[in-house]
Parts: sequence; C-alpha cells; structure tokens
Amino acid sequence: MDKHMKNEIIMRLLKAVSVLGNTVLFMLYFYLSSPTLRQIDKHLTPYILFTLIFLILDIWLVRVYNSFEIGGRKIYELIYSLTLSSVVASGIMYIVQAAFLHKIPNLLMLFGAFIAEFIWNTLWVLAAHKTYFKLYKAKKTVIIYRSENDLRKLAEISSLSNKFEVIKHIENPKEIHSLIEEIGDCEAVFIAGVEATLRNGIIKYCVEKNIPAYIEPKIGDILMSGAKHLQMFSVPVLRVRHAAPDPFYLFIKRAIDIVLSLVGIIVTSPIMLFMAITIKAYDGGPVFYKQTRLTKDGKEFQLVKFRTMRVDAEKDGVARLASENDDRIIPVGRAYRRFRLDELGQLYCILLGTMTIVGPRPERPEIAKQYEETLPAFALRLQVKAGLTGYAQIYGKYNTEPYDKLQMDLMYINDMSLSCDIGLMFATVKILFMPESTEGIKAGQITADKSTAKPSKELVAANEEK
Repeated sequence: MDKHMKNEIIMRLLKAVSVLGNTVLFMLYFYLSSPTLRQIDKHLTPYILFTLIFLILDIWLVRVYNSFEIGGRKIYELIYSLTLSSVVASGIMYIVQAAFLHKIPNLLMLFGAFIAEFIWNTLWVLAAHKTYFKLYKAKKTVIIYRSENDLRKLAEISSLSNKFEVIKHIENPKEIHSLIEEIGDCEAVFIAGVEATLRNGIIKYCVEKNIPAYIEPKIGDILMSGAKHLQMFSVPVLRVRHAAPDPFYLFIKRAIDIVLSLVGIIVTSPIMLFMAITIKAYDGGPVFYKQTRLTKDGKEFQLVKFRTMRVDAEKDGVARLASENDDRIIPVGRAYRRFRLDELGQLYCILLGTMTIVGPRPERPEIAKQYEETLPAFALRLQVKAGLTGYAQIYGKYNTEPYDKLQMDLMYINDMSLSCDIGLMFATVKILFMPESTEGIKAGQITADKSTAKPSKELVAANEEK
C-alpha cells in the first residue's frame, strides 16, 4: 500500500470518528430526553431507529455543507459547517421526536446537545486539521494564466498556502512544448483564461503525469458538462440543448414551492409584522418595495421585497446595485439585509407562482441588458423560472461578477433535480449567518460588472495633480 492510500485511509477514519461522535451525543440526548420510551420498550428499539435516522441525516448534511474539506478551508469555516450539520440534523430529529411522543421534549436538553456538538466538532476540526498537514505537505504549484484579470480570479489561493506552495506564475503561454518544460516536476497546476487548444494540451499532460489540474471553466465547458452522451453513429456524440426539465419534476417542484412558501409565511409572520412596523415608523414610506425583474424566457414580473432603502434611492433614474456602506440603506434595513430578512416578501411571489424556491436569481431588465452588452450568453440564465436561492447565492456573493454568476446558474440548470433542489435549500441555511455573502459592490460601480466602476474622487484628484 502506497503512502497516498494510507493517508486517505487515515483521513476517512477520522471523518468516521467525527460522524460517530455526533451520533453518540445525539443518542445520549435522545435517551435522556425520552424516559417514557424506556418504560414502553425495554429493548431500546426506538432509540436505535432514531439514532440510525440521525446518522444518515448527519452524513447527508455533512456532504451538503462540504463540512469535511480539511485543508481546503479555514478552521472557523470547518467548525461552522460541521456544527451546522449536526445541529440541523438534531433539530430535525427533535421535531420528529415531538411528533412521535405527542409532546414537546425538553428544550434545555436540546440546547445542551447543541453545545456538546459544538465542543466536539471544534476539538475534532483542530485535531483533523493538524493531522492533515502532517500527512500532506504543501504541493509545489504552478499558475498558468492569460491576463491579470484571470490571475485575480485565483487570488484566494494565497489563503491556502499550507496546501499550495506557488513556485511559479506563467503568463499568456504560446505553445505546449516550452510550457511543459516550465511546469517541470510541479505537484499541482492551476489554469485560468488559457485558450482552449493549449489548455487541452496542458490537461492531457497533467493527466499523463498524475498532476492534479485545477481549471477555471468557460461558459462552453459548463454547457458541455450537462450534455447527454449518445451513440447514434459509429462515433460517440454529445447532445447539448435548451433546458427541458421532466414534467413530473416540475409538478413536484411546484407542490414543494406552494407548501414551503405557505409554511414560511405563517412561521415568519411575527417577524414580517415587526419589520413592517419598524420600516413604517422610520420614515412613513411603504413597507414593501416592488421591482420589475426577469424570469423564464425573459418574461417580466413584479418582485416583492421589504423596503430597506430610502424612498428616493434611485431618484436619478439609474438602476444600480447596493454598494459597500451604501448611504441609501436605512438603519433598520442594514440588519434586515445582513440576514436576508428583506427577501421574505418573495415568499408571496413563490406562492403565486411567479418565482420558485430554487432557481437563478432574477435580474432587473436594465441591469441584465448592461451585462448582455459584454456577455451575450448571460441570457442563458432565463431557460428556467427565477428563484429565491441557487448555486450563485450559496457559493457566490451579492457582488459576484456576472460571468461567474452565469457559470454557477448554468451548473444548476444542468443539474436540476429534486435531490439538487433539496440540497440547495438546506445549503441556504448556512449562508444566512455569513455576512460576507451579502457584501455589496465597490463604490463607483453600478452593477457587479467591474467594468462599470467609475474612478473615485481621490483617484481623479491624484491624476489631476500629476
């Protein structure tokens, strides 16, 4: 058995210990919080059954939240993801437990279980992180890119210096043979913006030499990833076409939209009432903000949000996204936007059928038109109905550039299914408490496209002095 295989086994065993530890904690909580079951069933059958359900649920949530990306994420992110996995699993099982016992179990014991899970997950992450970097040394890494803009997209690699030791940058390479010599005996390659023929040559070389290659994809790559493999002739054929979801899937998706939006409206009605009172009390303006957005096939609809900006936020008639420290946002609006509470108004849109829970976020016609001027393929997002959450919202940010947003939306369109939708719904819970995901665009920008940025007053003044 080689060293790599041994390391993989050790890490898999560590991951199993993590899940089993959380399962034991849940089993202990369930045993202590359900004393009546011990009188009814001496063989502990319900305890075993509930524990197995928790185990399966916890494993699934760990995958949804990418909780085991040891070495690829910061320690606090791993602790947060792993704790969220076990806490959500415990919360779901608490609801099942209440339904099974026909009474509300002790909430203090549940919170005690949450605290115990947090402590266990923190200790596990610290131990696993230390173990990982003892087993795996930083890979000697080469970054191959076409322009400074492409290199900027890989800037976050600097936060993973323990995993990737960048030893060389190769800008705008021209041919494969000299490039292979430059790559040499590196242990990882990152590729961004390189033209297709040369990029394919690099990939083939990396596969041949067993060098991991990380590629920043193009729109065509995303479209091809959703292609169907056919054997129509004596050669393999890939079929790429417009999104055509199964009618049964769409029926179930709509049923889920109706049920969850209705439940969401009922459960959050006290919160929405409080928001309405505070917004109205601040300036006497309207509680809701209606805005024209685009959905499937470019159809327009009225999106409803709780108002978080001044009534005259766009008095100049220019459609723009919110920027960092935007002075148009009212004080109470900042808190609501941070936790996305202003989005609750869209539950009514989902109930009426103009939106769905999972799908590409709807853009304003004016902003979509600006994006399409430099990125005509941006309209490909309109193959399906607009949604409240999706890949771009979970894995991107509010200020994610349109090209990257389009790629993530196309990834969802390629992968549309009930299991994908349910996974993204649970994954959405994770970003509610991550303020960086609501980060606004830079001052001077109108949209998330950085080409719309205008020079700051300070920069203009400095240039004038020169």
